[in-house]
Amino acid sequence: MEHQVASLQERAAAELGAAGSLAVLESWHQRYLGRRGQLANLLRRVGQMPEQERPAFGRLVHGVQAALQAAYNDRAAVLQEQELLAHARQDRVDVTMPGRRPAQGALHPVTQVLREMQEAFLALGFQVWEGPEVESDRYNFELLNMPPHHPARGMQDTIYLDTPALHTGPGGAPAPGALLLRTHTSPNQVRIMRELQPPLRVVVPGKVYRYEQIDPSHNWMFSQCEGFAVDRHITLADLKGTIAAVLGHVFGPHRPLRFRCDYFPYVEPGVDTAVQCVLCAGAGCRLCKNTGWLEVMPAGMIHPNVLRNCGIDPQRYSGFAFGAGPDRIAAVRWQIEDIRHLYQGDLRFIRQFRSLMGRPG
Repeated sequence: MEHQVASLQERAAAELGAAGSLAVLESWHQRYLGRRGQLANLLRRVGQMPEQERPAFGRLVHGVQAALQAAYNDRAAVLQEQELLAHARQDRVDVTMPGRRPAQGALHPVTQVLREMQEAFLALGFQVWEGPEVESDRYNFELLNMPPHHPARGMQDTIYLDTPALHTGPGGAPAPGALLLRTHTSPNQVRIMRELQPPLRVVVPGKVYRYEQIDPSHNWMFSQCEGFAVDRHITLADLKGTIAAVLGHVFGPHRPLRFRCDYFPYVEPGVDTAVQCVLCAGAGCRLCKNTGWLEVMPAGMIHPNVLRNCGIDPQRYSGFAFGAGPDRIAAVRWQIEDIRHLYQGDLRFIRQFRSLMGRPG
């Protein structure tokens, strides 16, 4: 038995010295020093030996066990140090390498369009004003020549903030004090005209809200950039020149424009402005619905009733107003087929505009 124990110790020591990793070392420990290892099996044989031989054999096996455990600890310390050094060499920082550039953000396409439009308007002498997004029915509709039950109200599905029982006028129509999320930024134009005297040149950018069915060309929330000018001898030619200058700044000076008559309750006459399709160059495609033109900026001469509602004499002053949708302009400019992409917060969509921040030629 003593010869068997010595042979086991010699074999275990040789395998321990050859162990090259902590995983191999752990397997060695289980094979020789574990609860079911070979030394534990030798100790279980003590009960089968003659009584006088048991103490000496037990001391021999325990001695070998202690020696192998000490050798195991020494070998484990060496291998742990080697693995730490290997990880340190792998994870070390090369201070001579250039640093990593931080990720660069990109302006939202609607923000790009808004900034370019504001640049053009500021160059033409306009001021930029902002107003509240919660408006009264009076400012949002009535002062803009849309009294209760006016058919034009059906063109702007409205999100009211109060129940009809609290703010209801005759015939079930909303009372002038009813609160709503503004359906356009024109109420702030009325507020400015009621507070200030001509000459006035103002643009009002901001978010607007409408209770609409969401689809690729409509959203319940979108951006607008409306504006107006009021002074003596303002004509339709001034309006056309202003629109041409702004859209030329956004789409490029060589993009053809089209002006057509249209109806809007707060202007008379009304003008619909369209640009030649940027995708098919007027030939007709799915983006422009085979018309060759894309509508971007409704406008017109301010209705005399609106001027009177704001305390401005339409016999002395005239003015024009316009309303542009930066969302639509961004979709037209970059051929975005679904405007819902603009507000879904998908960074993969937004990052592609990082290299498109220059204006078209």
